[in-house]
Amino acid sequence: MSLGILFIISAPSGTGKSSLIKGLLKSQFLNNIKASISHTTRSIRPGELHGKDYYFISKREFKIMIQQESFLEYAKVFNHYYGTSREFIEDMLHSGIDVFLDIDWQGAKQIRYKIPKSKSIFLLPPSKDILYKRLRNRGQDSDIVIAKRMEQAVDEMEHYLEYDYLIINDDFEKAINDLITIISSEHLCLLHQKHKYNILISNLLKR
Repeated sequence: MSLGILFIISAPSGTGKSSLIKGLLKSQFLNNIKASISHTTRSIRPGELHGKDYYFISKREFKIMIQQESFLEYAKVFNHYYGTSREFIEDMLHSGIDVFLDIDWQGAKQIRYKIPKSKSIFLLPPSKDILYKRLRNRGQDSDIVIAKRMEQAVDEMEHYLEYDYLIINDDFEKAINDLITIISSEHLCLLHQKHKYNILISNLLKR
């Protein structure tokens, strides 16, 4: 069985990566793909569901999981912890299922070190003004928090060169198609195809 591919996707808050991943999962052009569900210590927001958007746990529970080495990566962002389950990722990939992982650049760096074959994608907004409007329109944060997020966004965007792919999320449908193209391209690369069609290739080359 061919192994799944881990796709890392990072972007500043408000860039639309969560919406893009949800749209990707509904795409009729793809199957065998799942989104990783992170653990977090932040409070649940209106409309979110435990076990669907995140696993919402206490800081005490999170620290116990750190001690048990249950995370492939974890980070502290805006005074809250976020972590990626090692067991979930490894089980999915070994089952031949692709996984999309929504994490920041710090977590992406940890994942690339532990899973070198992973592929990383960075999303950028079309402008700072549009990013600010998106954050305002969510209606989830105060002006002070939004200002901090805008400041943090510039720091995060400086790390785009560390990634394999770059997408500008100006048009939602185009960005979805760009993601599909990246996934398809990775599955057609020589290394992946050689592993998938090993028996066929061996038979074709027999003299």
